[in-house]
Amino acid sequence: MLIGSATLYVAPLPLPQAARPVSSSLSLPSSGEEPLSTSQPAESEESTALREESASASSAQPDGEKPPPREAQQQRQEQLEIAELVSRDREVRAHEQAHAAVGGSYAGAPTYSFKTGPDGRRYAVGGEVSIDTSPIPNDPEATLRKMEVVIRAALAPAEPSAQDRRVAAQASVQAAEARVELAQQQREEQVAAAEERAALRAEREAEEEKADKTATDSAASQQGLPEPPRLDLYLRLAQLQNPEPVVDLSV
Repeated sequence: MLIGSATLYVAPLPLPQAARPVSSSLSLPSSGEEPLSTSQPAESEESTALREESASASSAQPDGEKPPPREAQQQRQEQLEIAELVSRDREVRAHEQAHAAVGGSYAGAPTYSFKTGPDGRRYAVGGEVSIDTSPIPNDPEATLRKMEVVIRAALAPAEPSAQDRRVAAQASVQAAEARVELAQQQREEQVAAAEERAALRAEREAEEEKADKTATDSAASQQGLPEPPRLDLYLRLAQLQNPEPVVDLSV
């Protein structure tokens, strides 16, 4: 029994002496069992062939070698039962293998219950495949992908039964919940990304404003410096320090 799992189950049923529809079932562990049924034609091709073969064999025997009526009837019933067992075995195996093949890693291996026929052979008359239907915690996207696989596995047989459809419907509900959760998660991620972009933009604007202020302060400080002295003043001082040449006016 798996917690949070469903079991695709084909219940073994006693085979009637006359050909009539057979059934299969699917059970849900932990939450009770629900019947699941499928149907097949009222009479298989094997039953018809064996019946014709028995009739022709009976007509071919001499009158003195005919088996007693009760024994002949029993032989016909055994042949019909074998044909039904062969058909049932084929149906059960195909049904369960379809579930397992599509379910992949979420499906277990098919297990069968057998019945021994009048010919001494064992025929599968029931079977089951466990399907993991539990959601994946904190990962709605993975849960959605998983439920899609479960739905396909439940509906994989050629003729899905009522219980197969119930399991698919249950997985569809979980898939819808996962979609809602995924949408909410995506909205939250979008809001968080928008807030992060706004914070980065504000930080970039603050840095640009700080750089502009620094440049303005530097320009203002350069404008407040005193004017450098003029060189012509130094030239005049140098000329005053040199004596004037003396002119001799004597005769």
